Amino acid sequence: MADEFDVLAAAESTLDPDDSEVETAELVVSDDVLVKAFALGPGATLSPHEHGESTNVFHVLRGSVTVVRDGEEEVVDAPGVVRHDRGVSHGARNETDETVLFTASLCPLPE
Repeated sequence: MADEFDVLAAAESTLDPDDSEVETAELVVSDDVLVKAFALGPGATLSPHEHGESTNVFHVLRGSVTVVRDGEEEVVDAPGVVRHDRGVSHGARNETDETVLFTASLCPLPE
């Protein structure tokens, strides 16, 4: 029964990025929220970007992710949660030798 509820487990088995590669999987898509899984291979970068009308929350699930926010950086270890307010530039890097995994929740969805 748990496997039916856990959308991450099914998606995680498909995420196997090479070095410097980012792979994603959509976990939840509805009218008001998007949750995506991000797997960053060693040396991979999720380029800084912003969501003007949405809050974005990273949930670090595996590894250590260097989070970039408004030009500042901090390493966040799993388990960790990072909030990015609306309009704040944010991104991530994997500076380790292992694949890192985090989800990003975006709500509300931009119109």
